[in-house]
Amino acid sequence: MLNVHNLTVSFMGTELFSGITFKLNKGDRIGLIGKNGAGKSTLLKVLSKDIESSSGTMAFDKDVQMGFLRQDIDFVEGRTILEEAYQAFEEIKLIELQLDEINEQLAIRTDYESEAYSQLIIDLTEKTERYELLGGYNYQGDTEKILQGLGFQREDFDKRTDTFSGGWRMRIELAKLLLQNNDILLLDEPTNHLDIESIIWLENFLKGYSGAIVLVSHDKMFLDNVTNRTIEISLGQIYDYKKPYSEFLLLRGEIKEKQLQAQKNQEKEIKQKQHLINKFKAKASKASMAQSLMKQLDKVELIEVDQDDNQSMNVRFNISKEPGKIIVEAENLSKRYGDKHVLEGVDLLIERNSKIAFVGQNGQGKSTLAKMMVGEIPFEGLLKLGHNVEVGYFAQNQSEHLPPEKTVLQIMEDAASDSNRSRVRDMLGSFLFGGDAADKKAKVLSGGERNRLALCKLLLSPFNVLIMDEPTNHLDIASKNVLKEALHNFNGTLILVSHDRDFLQGLTSTVYGFKDKEIKEYLGDIDYFLEQHKIENLREAEKRTVVKVAKDTSKKDEGQLSRDQEKQLKKLKNKLSNIEAEIAAFEKEIVKIDLELANNYDAVATQPNFFEKYKAKKAKVDTLMGDWEKVEAQVSSFS
Repeated sequence: MLNVHNLTVSFMGTELFSGITFKLNKGDRIGLIGKNGAGKSTLLKVLSKDIESSSGTMAFDKDVQMGFLRQDIDFVEGRTILEEAYQAFEEIKLIELQLDEINEQLAIRTDYESEAYSQLIIDLTEKTERYELLGGYNYQGDTEKILQGLGFQREDFDKRTDTFSGGWRMRIELAKLLLQNNDILLLDEPTNHLDIESIIWLENFLKGYSGAIVLVSHDKMFLDNVTNRTIEISLGQIYDYKKPYSEFLLLRGEIKEKQLQAQKNQEKEIKQKQHLINKFKAKASKASMAQSLMKQLDKVELIEVDQDDNQSMNVRFNISKEPGKIIVEAENLSKRYGDKHVLEGVDLLIERNSKIAFVGQNGQGKSTLAKMMVGEIPFEGLLKLGHNVEVGYFAQNQSEHLPPEKTVLQIMEDAASDSNRSRVRDMLGSFLFGGDAADKKAKVLSGGERNRLALCKLLLSPFNVLIMDEPTNHLDIASKNVLKEALHNFNGTLILVSHDRDFLQGLTSTVYGFKDKEIKEYLGDIDYFLEQHKIENLREAEKRTVVKVAKDTSKKDEGQLSRDQEKQLKKLKNKLSNIEAEIAAFEKEIVKIDLELANNYDAVATQPNFFEKYKAKKAKVDTLMGDWEKVEAQVSSFS
C-alpha cells in the first residue's frame, strides 16, 4: 500500500530523523512510538502529505485513500453533530442533492415522450444504483452507531458542534474518519479525549478494521490491544518489529543483548589480530602475514549496538505537612450547568492517605468534582477540606494556559516564591529542560513538553493532597512510567482523574465510578472496577431481556412448567452457574497477573510464552461472556 524509502526530515539544519525506510501493508496496525519530540507526529504529517520531507521517496498503491486524525481541527460553525458527521459521505450527500433535483424535475414535467425526460429516467436509475453501492441506505444508521460508541447520546445529535468542548469535537472528527472508506488510517493520539468505555469500543472497532493503521499513542494497553507491529523512533533512527508494544520491548531487549555479546566477541577477535600484527610486523619473515591480517581488519564491519534515548524525568512528590484524618467531607453535593444536572445529592468522605481514581464517561462530573474540591467553581451543598489540608491541583487543560510568549524559565520564575526561586533551574533540569531548552518559548513546546512544564510548575507550591486531572495526556511512555513511580511513592492523599487503564493499575486502591449524577465506591483497583462494571452491564442486559420476554408472553396461559421443561431449565441454570464460576476464576487470574506485571514487569513478562498465555486467558473470558449471554437468554425464555 505504501513504500517509504530513505526518508529524512530536517528543521533549521537539524535532522529530526534520517534515512527512514519501511513498507506499509494491508492489515498492518502499527504503533508509532518514541519520546516527546522524537518526530512521531511529524512523520504522520509527512505520510499524509501535510508537510514535505527534506529528502527520500514515498510510493503509494494506485487509488489508495488515506484518512488523518489531526490534533488541530476546524469545523464550519452552525452545523449539528449529525450534519458534521455526515460530511464523511461527500459523494453520498452529493448524489442525494442530485436525486432531489431529478425527482423535482420528474414531478413537474409532462413531456413524457421527450428525449430529455428519458435522460432523467436514465440518470435516476444510475444515481440510485450508485447511491446504493456507496451505502446510501445505511450511512445514517452507521453514523449513529459510531457516535454512540464514542460516547455521544441520541439527544446530542441535533446540538451544534460549537456548543461542545475541543475534546468532544475531536470525537466528532474521529467519527468522520471511521465512517470513511479509507485504506490507510493515520491516528495521532486518538485516545486523549476518550473515556475508558469509548477507548474499549475504539479498540474493538480498530481490531476489525481491514485496512492499514499507523497510530501514535502513549497508552500501553491500547497499543497492546490494537497493534500487531511497532515502529519506534529513537535518536533519529527507527526500529521496526512485527510485534505489539510489550512484546516489542522484550524482543528489542533480546536483540540488544545479542548485539552487545556479538560486539564483545568481535572486539576480542580484533584485539587478538592486532596483537599478532604487532608481533609479526617487526619480523621480515612474518611481514606478509602481518599485511594479510591488516587487510582482514580493514574489511571488518564493526558491529553496532542499537542506541537508546535514556533521558527521563526525575520527579519526587513530597508532602508539605501532615494533615488531619479527614481530607474532604461532602454532604448533599449538587452541581448543574444550566439545564444539565451533573451531580445530585452526593455524600463523600475521603480520609488521609487514600489513593482514589475517578472513572466514568465524559460529562458525568469527574473533572467537575475535582474543580469543586479546589474551589474553582460554585456548587450546591456542603463541601469542606480537613485540618491542615494543602491541595496541589493539576488541571486537565493546565498546559494550555501557559503564556505563549514567555520562556520556560520565565514561567517557572514567575510562579516561584523567594524560598524556591534559586532551585528553579535544577527543577527544570529534572524535567528535561536543561541548558538551552529552558529558553524555549511556551508556544513552540510540544504537547508532552507543555505537560512536563506544568508538572514542574506544580512542585513550586506546598501540598499534602494531590488532585490530578488527566496528567498523562501527551506524555510519552517513559515519562508516564516515571510519573507513575513518583505517585506510587507519594505519601500523601492522591485523587486521579484518568482514562489510562495501564497508568491506573496498581496506583489506586479505590475507584469512584461516576454515572447518572451519582458516585459509586468500588473498594479495589481499576481492574476490579472494570470487572464489576462488566458484570453490572450484563445484569442490566439481563433485566432488559426479562422485561422483553414478559411482554411477549403476557398473553399466554399461565401454568406450571412441564417435567421436561423443568429438567431443561435446571440443566441450563447449572450450565449458567458453571460458566459464571469459570469467568470469575479466569478474571481473578488476569487481575493477579496484571498486579504482578505492575509490580515486577521484567521478571513476569520474560517468562516463556507469557503473552500468548495471557492473551489466551483474555480470549477465553470473551468467549465465556458470549456463552453466558446465550444461555442466560435461554433461561429467561422460561419466565
